[in-house]
Amino acid sequence: MARVYTFNPAFRAENSQGRRHLAEFYMLDAEFAFVSSLDDVMQNVEDLVKTTTRNLLEKNQEDFDFYMKRIASKGHEESLHRTLDTQFARVTYTEAIEMLAKRNEVTHCKPQWGHDLSKEHEQLVVKHYGGVPVFVTDWPKSIKPFYMRGNDDKKTVACFDLLVPKVGELCGGSLREERLRLLETSLKKAGLADTLSW
Repeated sequence: MARVYTFNPAFRAENSQGRRHLAEFYMLDAEFAFVSSLDDVMQNVEDLVKTTTRNLLEKNQEDFDFYMKRIASKGHEESLHRTLDTQFARVTYTEAIEMLAKRNEVTHCKPQWGHDLSKEHEQLVVKHYGGVPVFVTDWPKSIKPFYMRGNDDKKTVACFDLLVPKVGELCGGSLREERLRLLETSLKKAGLADTLSW
């Protein structure tokens, strides 16, 4: 069962106040069996995004031309081709926060370690890395779900958000915690130890 996916309605569990986060939405959930490296998962996602984009451009030229003529902003086509021709950037959450703090740009809220990135922050990260998609990895454990695999630093988890130009977060992914004792500890801290007794 190495290639398993679901496409189904999902309901957001965390308290999200942003307009971009719907309470109910459709989610594609892909599972990769026997993967131990976050780099492998990110490469798989990068390949999927590039293959999908390439197929849309090659097989739907009429729709693409309509979109470019009537909807897309200036420079959008060049951005798509740059996405196809360039390796996606990879940066840790900590590096992204440090870079944002050094830029010292006026934003709606100040970037702080331990807090989520705003849409403004996401776009500044993408801009800083040349306008290509950026994987932001190793997020603080305190703002991510209990099932994500903890890193050796005990403060971050092995996960990523993929940020793309003009959109922000396109998708996210993580390694799942497979070490039983650490998973049980995370469940206890989240107050879920007794709810998953199956």
